[in-house]
Amino acid sequence: QVQLVESGGGSVQSGGSLRLSCAASGFTYSRYCMAWFRQAPGKEREGVATIDSVDRTSYVDSVKGRFTISQDNAKNTHTLYLQMNSLKPEDTAMYYCAARPDPACPPLIGLGWATDEYNYWGQGTQVTVSS
Repeated sequence: QVQLVESGGGSVQSGGSLRLSCAASGFTYSRYCMAWFRQAPGKEREGVATIDSVDRTSYVDSVKGRFTISQDNAKNTHTLYLQMNSLKPEDTAMYYCAARPDPACPPLIGLGWATDEYNYWGQGTQVTVSS
């Protein structure tokens, strides 16, 4: 049974940094795509960054140069990270990790796009950025 558990959210001031983690258990696929999504109140869920099983990454335009997605597959555990720097109030949202057993990562092209392309989701971790 696949389980994704996010952590690392919190409250920071504008310009600050946070590092989100997503611990993936039971996820034994050798070829896959994993992603970070976010959802602000009253808005659709938005894909933020993706990474595949060979570490190819992509980012939505609004976070390029500020966020970095990475993963660690050491010691039979799989952890997904999102390093967020230069945070802005508009980054405030619930952040979710997601995974799919398909190495083709859907493009990040807008709100509500590709959310049904992922098979597994975490419960989310809240990020709040104050001005």
